Amino acid sequence: MDAKLKDQLDGLLEKYTELLLGESSPELKEKVEAWVVYSYIAKSMPPLVKHWNEQYPDAKDGMKELISEIKTLNEQHRASSGK
Repeated sequence: MDAKLKDQLDGLLEKYTELLLGESSPELKEKVEAWVVYSYIAKSMPPLVKHWNEQYPDAKDGMKELISEIKTLNEQHRASSGK
């Protein structure tokens, strides 16, 4: 992937994180990126995610925590912005 496309995708992820959570930081972007990848794979290839969850139960628990954190941050952002 060339540097220009990589920078543009990073900008997209940064804006998405900001709109989703009300702020963007490298840590939040990393969390949102992991959530997006996991969610997409879970929807497009459920058997693969099922296998991964069985293979790595600790990672599955980590993803559950991450998803819960993102959901909470999104709800707080929506409540504070009146949306």
